[in-house]
Amino acid sequence: MTLRTDTLSKFKAGERTILRDESGFLAKPDDWDEGIARIIASEEDIELNDDHWAIIYFMRTKQEEHGVSPDARHAFSFLAERKGVGKREARDIFFKLFPYGYVKQACKIAGMVQPRAWSTG
Repeated sequence: MTLRTDTLSKFKAGERTILRDESGFLAKPDDWDEGIARIIASEEDIELNDDHWAIIYFMRTKQEEHGVSPDARHAFSFLAERKGVGKREARDIFFKLFPYGYVKQACKIAGMVQPRAWSTG
């Protein structure tokens, strides 16, 4: 997705000023850190726990390895293995963690660039 510089907004994170697009995604994924994740999660009314962090770091690792954000189904499979449940139950657990979905919340909190097209999972 091409960022329109006229639609970027700024927010302060400690001593840093971070740019986000009109949907609240980071303009530069390299700006991400756990503090940024906590700020965005708070805006989404999510209190991050160990399961959230596991998914976030799974997503970030896959992005670093492959150069693109992993598909939602990969996050569901990861969660299924982590919890020792089937994929359908993992999907239900995922949506309890991120009620508004993979892109709207998980990708945003994990500091991913907003995908152009996606499945909400």
